[in-house]
Amino acid sequence: MLKREKYLEKIRDFYDSNLIKILVGIRRCGKSVILEQIMQELRERNIDEDHIIYVNFEFIEFENLTDYKELNKYVKEKIKDEKLYYLFFDEIQNVEKFEKVINSLRASKKVSIFITGSNSRLLSEELSTVLSGRYVSFKINPLSYKEVLELLGEEKSTDEIFENYMKWGSLPNRFEFKKEEAIKNYLYGVFDSIILRDVVERLKIRDTALFNLILQYIIDTIGREFSAENIINFLKNEGRDVSTLTIYSYLDALCKALLIRKVYRYDIHGRAVLKTLNKYYVTDLGIAQIKNNKTEMDKSYAIENIVYNELLIKGYDVYTGKTKKGEIDFVATKSDKKIYVQVAFSIPNEDTKNREFGAYNVVKDNYPKYVITLDKLTYEFNGIKHVNLIDFLLDDNF
Repeated sequence: MLKREKYLEKIRDFYDSNLIKILVGIRRCGKSVILEQIMQELRERNIDEDHIIYVNFEFIEFENLTDYKELNKYVKEKIKDEKLYYLFFDEIQNVEKFEKVINSLRASKKVSIFITGSNSRLLSEELSTVLSGRYVSFKINPLSYKEVLELLGEEKSTDEIFENYMKWGSLPNRFEFKKEEAIKNYLYGVFDSIILRDVVERLKIRDTALFNLILQYIIDTIGREFSAENIINFLKNEGRDVSTLTIYSYLDALCKALLIRKVYRYDIHGRAVLKTLNKYYVTDLGIAQIKNNKTEMDKSYAIENIVYNELLIKGYDVYTGKTKKGEIDFVATKSDKKIYVQVAFSIPNEDTKNREFGAYNVVKDNYPKYVITLDKLTYEFNGIKHVNLIDFLLDDNF
C-alpha cells in the first residue's frame, strides 16, 4: 500500500485535536486509504482498538446509519469511558444532516473526528457556518506523478510511464489493471458512480445526457476561456436548446462532484481576481480520456492540465493570468510566495520561444517566471527559467 506521506504529514499535528478533520476529494482518489493509514499510526501509538471507531457509509453493514439519529446512537453506545476516542466517518455526505451528529459528538464527548467526502459541500461556506468554523480541511488529489513512480516501484521516469499517466490519469486503483480495456472499464465505473451518487441522487439532476454533453465540451476546451455563448452553440449543434442558467447550474454540479475545477483569472496589473472568462480543468485525466470525443486528448492541453493539478498538489492557489496584451497560463501563490508559469508541449523553434517567453514582456515585477515544457534540454532566457515538465513534477521544493 502506497503511503500518502504528503497528506499524512499535514494531518498528524491534528490527530488529537478536537478540530474536525475533513478530507475531501473525487471518488476513488485515495481518501479511505489515508484514513486507514491514520488508524494504523494510532495503533502504532498503542491506542486501544475499541477507541478507534470506523464507519464507511458505502458499506452495506452501515446502511442503517445513514439516518443521522441512528448514527449518533451507534457511536455514543460505543463510547464507554472518558478517554479520547477517534471517530472515522468515510463518505459522510451519504448521511443527511450529518452536521448535527458531528456537532453533538464534539460537544458532548471527548473525541477526535475525521470525515471524508466526495463533493465540494464539505468545503463550502455553508458547512463552515454549521460547524462554527471548528474544522480543518485537506484537499486530497489523485496520485501525483512522483507517487505514481513510487507505486510502480520505479526509481526513474520513463516516456512509457509518463505517456500512460498523461492518458489514463492517476486514480490509485486503476494501476491494478494493465490492459487499456480494463483501465477504461474501471474508469467508466468510477464515472458512473459519481454520476449516480453525487449528481443524480444528491444534486437532483435528471438529464444525465445533457450533463455528459457539457462535460465533453469542457474536456474539449480545457485551458481555454469559457464562453456560455460557445457552449450554447455547441449544444444547439447536438440538438439541445438550453438556457444559460441551466448551463451554469450543470457546471456547478460538475464542480461540486469534483470532476472539474474552475480557475479564475487574475489581473496581474490590477492585482485583482476577476470573476469572468474563467477556465476549467479536469481533476483526473483518465476520466477526461473516457469522456473525450476524440481518440486522444490534445497533448498540449493535457500537460497544461497536469501542471495545473501539480501546482494544487504543491499547495498553491492557482489562477490564470491576465495582462494588458494577453495572458500567462498560471499565476500561483502560497503564503508569501508567488510564481508565474507558462506551459507548452515543446519549444521547437524561435517563433515558439518568442511567444512563450515573450508572454512575460509586460510583467515587470520580480517574482519568479517559468516556462515548463517536455523538452529535455532547458535553459534560461531573459531571466526566465525554462524547466522540464518531469523535473517540475518530481521537485518537492518547487
